This record gives sequence, C-alpha cells and structure tokens, in this order.
Amino acid sequence: MSETSWPPAGCALVTGGSRGIGAAIARRLAADGWPVAVNYRAGAEAAERVVAEIEAAGGRAVALAGDVSDPAAADALFEAAETHFGVPVLALVNNAGISRDNLSPSLTDDEWQAVIDTNLTAAFRFTRRALKGMMRARTGRIVNISSVVGLRANPGQSNYAAAKAGLIQFTRTAAVEVARRGVTINAVAPGWIDTDMTADVNRELLDAVPAKRAGTPEEVAACVGFLVSAQAGYVTGAVLTVDGGLSA
Repeated sequence: MSETSWPPAGCALVTGGSRGIGAAIARRLAADGWPVAVNYRAGAEAAERVVAEIEAAGGRAVALAGDVSDPAAADALFEAAETHFGVPVLALVNNAGISRDNLSPSLTDDEWQAVIDTNLTAAFRFTRRALKGMMRARTGRIVNISSVVGLRANPGQSNYAAAKAGLIQFTRTAAVEVARRGVTINAVAPGWIDTDMTADVNRELLDAVPAKRAGTPEEVAACVGFLVSAQAGYVTGAVLTVDGGLSA
C-alpha cells in the first residue's frame, strides 16, 4: 500500500490509552490520520481528556471502557470501535499493563496471575481478534508494548519480566505466521519512562541508564508511530528498545 493511501480505511485501538505512554500513542496515531479508540479500565475522565485533545487538534477519537484481562473484552472493544467509526480496526497497540512487584519467594499466586493475565494473555487475545479483520484486508499493524525488563533482569519483577519476555516471543512468532498477508507485528520495549508508574521509583536508579535521564511518553509514541506507518511495511517481528542505552 502506497504512502499516499495511508492510513488505510480503518481505525486504531490503543489499550490502556488514558494516560502516560498509552495517551501519547493515541495522540500520535490520531495526528497521523487514524481514528483512534482510546481504551481505559479506570479513569474515564482521563480518557475523555485524551479524546478532547485529539478532537481539538482535528482528529477523531472515542473513549471505550473495558478491562483487557476479561476474556470477553477483545470482542466487545473491537465491536464498539468498529461500530463507532464504521471501519475495521487495522492498527492495534497492546499497551495496557499492570505491575504487582514482589520478590519471587514472596510473590503470591494472585500477584503472578494478575500480571500475566493483563500484560500477556490480553495481548494474545486482542492480537488474535485483530488478525481476523487484518488478514481479510491484507493489511494491518500490531504493536505490543513490552519492556526492557523483558530483556534484562530486574529484581522484584519476576512476574512482570516473565510477561514482557513472553510478549516479545509471542510478537516474533505471530509476526512470521502472518507476514505474507501484509500484516506486521512488532514490539517496543521502553526503559525508564517518566510517567505516573515511575513517579515513586528511586531516582538514583537512573544512574544505570547511559543517557542519564528518563525517557518521555512522546519518545515511545514516536517509535510506535513509525511501526504503524506505511514506511514500516517491511519491518516485522522486531523489538525496538527505547531505553537510553540501558539494554545495550
């Protein structure tokens, strides 16, 4: 598909899009011409603010409530987005995620399962649902938001690391399965990004980052924007780190 006809006649769905990295991604995709469904689990006001910002800039957006860990959420959110915009979801960003940090000897079953369900299983279900329409259209973009923790150890986050590492391998495998159908699936692995989730983290940990600073949500969104663009049509199964050199 040529750049002049991009984006295609479809919409984008961003899970966990009400704040932080997800909100920046939603704004970026809208600026690139995608109608964007902004999913949120809690914080309806924050999601509506993102929608208002997109619309004020001339874009189209809708806020959609839904807990991605619910097995029924993928079908419900896709139907809602496609009904609202009247076109199929041809760009999916699996961004929703949670953390339940604890050292492995003390990690509970609930802490393990909650993180796996939200950060990994939900991405699988949403990707599976997205591929139905994308394979029919013979075009589509899926970006899974992993983490540098999926590439290197971080004590106290064995559940989070397992989910994010699993997400990377799921991305690579699914990508080669559908590459011939014009659909790309890639992962972005952020490092320390300045968001609400990192506000209470010990800032001395930044000393381990070669760039000596935190990244911004907009820097992650720029990478997602590229992977969703027409120019990235030959990029699939890739993992793009956005971590100031932390995983180098």
